[in-house]
Amino acid sequence: MNHDSLGYWKATLALLARVLIIWFLVSFGAGILFADWLNTIKLGGYPLGFWFAQQGSMYIFIALIFYYAKKMGDIDRRFDVHED
Repeated sequence: MNHDSLGYWKATLALLARVLIIWFLVSFGAGILFADWLNTIKLGGYPLGFWFAQQGSMYIFIALIFYYAKKMGDIDRRFDVHED
């Protein structure tokens, strides 16, 4: 049994930081900061910045939920704190 609680929390916080950075870049970055630049690219006839602000960010957020759940399960198993 590996009871490295400091290592567990470091791994958990590193995963959380990665997910939050991606969330910020997609929501604030693609939808607001880089919208003008992204609007020069069309996706399905719509400007990409508009698409990210309206729909694309939701797809990314759902993917982030599954990614977080998978990686958190991996971390739990690595530190032997997983559920059976």
